Amino acid sequence: MSTTRPYPPGDRGPEPSGVSGGPGGGAPTASAPPGDVAVPPSGAQSAVASASTGPPKASGPSGSPGGRQIRRLSFEDQSGVVPLARDFTRQALQAWGWLPAATADRRAAAEDVLLVVSELVTNACLHAEGPDQLGIVCDNKVIRLEVTDRGAGQPAPRTPHRAGRPGGHGMFIVQRLCLDWGVIRAPGVAGKTVWAELGAPA
Repeated sequence: MSTTRPYPPGDRGPEPSGVSGGPGGGAPTASAPPGDVAVPPSGAQSAVASASTGPPKASGPSGSPGGRQIRRLSFEDQSGVVPLARDFTRQALQAWGWLPAATADRRAAAEDVLLVVSELVTNACLHAEGPDQLGIVCDNKVIRLEVTDRGAGQPAPRTPHRAGRPGGHGMFIVQRLCLDWGVIRAPGVAGKTVWAELGAPA
């Protein structure tokens, strides 16, 4: 597993969920029991949405003493996953007070979150046969997005980035907008979780 960061690791303290490592460092991994998705728990209250037919299954907010809020959405048997993910994320942002935005900065921060969700889910559709699950974790300072899929590929910004050419902009956008992002693979579990973190609005 490799983790790509727009700046050296360690600038913001320890990794969330107890994940550590980075380029040149140890490989972060998350273990999961057979049958569980490879999403590392972002706190003791982490809940995984159950998969079944019918409307999308979403877990409601859960919290921890530190004020952490968690929501998860399963994409199993769903179509239109990008607008579904954006709507789910927008509802979470409304519940957590990011929307409606009182200032231009707060509105821009919420739009950045929605754009990054779109890019991560689209990337899973294009390169990993679609996403399995979206996780959103919010505390007072950071919002963390986690998209789980079954793909074996490694997302990376196209280098060199050429703004005028079609395609290849998704991970470049993620890298530019996010405080940090990376990929987690769980031993013995197919697929990966691509995560990204954005700062809360002032």
